[in-house]
Amino acid sequence: MYRVTDYPLLVFVLSFIVLLFSERIAWFFFSKKRALDEDVRDDLSILRAATLTLLSLLIGFTFSMAVSRYDQRRNYEEEEANAIGTEYVRADLLPVADAAKLRPLLRNYLDQRILFYMARDEQELRQINTRTTQLQNELWSAVQAPAAAQPTPIIALAVSGMNDVLNRQGYTQAAWWNRIPPAAWALMVVIAICCNLLVGYGARSSSTGSNLFVILPLVVSIAFMLIADIDSPRNGFILMHPQNLISLAESLRPR
Repeated sequence: MYRVTDYPLLVFVLSFIVLLFSERIAWFFFSKKRALDEDVRDDLSILRAATLTLLSLLIGFTFSMAVSRYDQRRNYEEEEANAIGTEYVRADLLPVADAAKLRPLLRNYLDQRILFYMARDEQELRQINTRTTQLQNELWSAVQAPAAAQPTPIIALAVSGMNDVLNRQGYTQAAWWNRIPPAAWALMVVIAICCNLLVGYGARSSSTGSNLFVILPLVVSIAFMLIADIDSPRNGFILMHPQNLISLAESLRPR
């Protein structure tokens, strides 16, 4: 599904234009038309400071949410690599024929999981997910047959390990779907617009002051872009490299 926050540069451009336009509108239609009384200006300063403080807190909390979700995706990538590596070793607990069938499937499955982390195109991602589902069925069948034929505690370890492999993929997918809610984005945008309206309304009519209008929209837009970049798993500049899965794939590659 298309989301504007999946494109950090677009978030920066849109945020900067909207916020700068808000300041200019407030300055041109209100502050420039009439001078503010000192009492009104004092009250406006208090209101502006409170609104800017609220905006900074919202940006800080949202940034923390994005970082926690990024760390969660990294942790699940590490756990998924550990689960696949453990099951590859536990294949020795199965009969020789079943182990020889299971190991190539695990290597193919590992390759698909690496492609999942590095895919950027939606069509390619759908193909990867389809192939991953097929491999999961084949992997489960590879351990189900010997477990049904010889239901021993030793073979049960291999079945348990395969269960961990399949569960980790589900946890990873859930973590990639866990994004900052649109309501949080909407609240930040509304508060940011209000802040820029107040700044423009309270600005004095001077060329120097008007040139400073660009600072607040620029800073807030950069913050929005960074949050969107960290929160987006597949787009932007800050991407998660599946180094644990790649390292495992290199160690399992037949020599």
